Amino acid sequence: MTQNQSIESLLPELLEWRHYLHSIPETAYEEHKTAEFIDAKLKSFGIKTVTGFAKTGVIGILKKGDSSIERSVAIRADMDALNITEENSFAWCSTHSGKMHACGHDGHMAMMLGAAKYLSESGTFNGTVYFIFQPAEENEGGGQLMVEEGLFERFPVQSVYGMHNFPILPEGQFAVCKGPMMAAYDIFDIYLTGVGGHAASPHLVKDPIIAATAIIQQLQTIISRNVKPSHPAVLSITGIEAGTAYNIIPSKTRIYGTTRHFDKSAQEVIQSRMEKIVRSVCETFEIEGELDYQKRYPAVINTDKETDFAVKVASELVGPEKVDPEFTPFMGSEDFAFMLEKVPGTYIGLGSQKGPDTANLHQSKYDFNDDILTLGVNFWVNLVESLLNKKEEEQE
Repeated sequence: MTQNQSIESLLPELLEWRHYLHSIPETAYEEHKTAEFIDAKLKSFGIKTVTGFAKTGVIGILKKGDSSIERSVAIRADMDALNITEENSFAWCSTHSGKMHACGHDGHMAMMLGAAKYLSESGTFNGTVYFIFQPAEENEGGGQLMVEEGLFERFPVQSVYGMHNFPILPEGQFAVCKGPMMAAYDIFDIYLTGVGGHAASPHLVKDPIIAATAIIQQLQTIISRNVKPSHPAVLSITGIEAGTAYNIIPSKTRIYGTTRHFDKSAQEVIQSRMEKIVRSVCETFEIEGELDYQKRYPAVINTDKETDFAVKVASELVGPEKVDPEFTPFMGSEDFAFMLEKVPGTYIGLGSQKGPDTANLHQSKYDFNDDILTLGVNFWVNLVESLLNKKEEEQE
């Protein structure tokens, strides 16, 4: 396969869509303008839609060929923006104060809209493709809510695919791996309550700050001394809240952070050890302590057959030298994991780095690389057409 010239001709529209979506960033479950735009575009392509799925999600449904064929595939794009103030100055900057598309979801939506337009008008396949526009990927678990609302019961598929731009990879390169691709994501809060008082009389208080420092030091031993070295994991303290004045020892302290891991046994060890450390340190310092440990996103686990297929499609599109099928898993997280827990599939990265100074994801200077728009559309079109044109014996 090579890049389709008809798809290349979609570039002006892709740019218009992407720039408009970038200018109206909306955060989790507030993607109302975004959803209205997507719904209108899909309908203009002649594609049936379902709106309001997982609050603001949109599903496009496109069937072609023999109606007796029950083959189907889903492809997914995320919709939400981040609570970041944009520091760019181009014409399509955010018009919503304090919010911006700093992760490229605007580009992901534009690429999938392009694929939907082409497949509806010119696509040749035999089966059904579902275009999943998912809300609330950033921290709020929109993918989980979609699954819980019966996504794959209502829209049954044999496989599901997701794609994300990776500014850490050179422009136009693909990267994926079998098995764990991205880590599970948990968060925690530790609440410490002692007895506050005057800083000049520390013997009369029960100091939660001292206890907090002891807990933090001990937490850092969990990964190095309790988790198996063969199970990669991270425990990061990302915040401490305590105190109001130079001369007051506070009565309360909060510690919070995140853990990342690929293996559930590592997750169990981390949580268990955190509970024991908090309990024992609080007993030592005679204060009260509470650990609130929340399991947020599971690990992204790519299935073998679907990963091999994605690698094949990407390799035919850009050449095998530009596809890394053994990408090193990393500790970022993605709620696409909830979809992969229900249906076989894979999550692939598309390089978007223009140079060494390219802003990374979640940075205020980030902008999606428009030069990969048509490549992303080509990948989706080729994947859908190849998969849904396979002979029955090739499906097994």
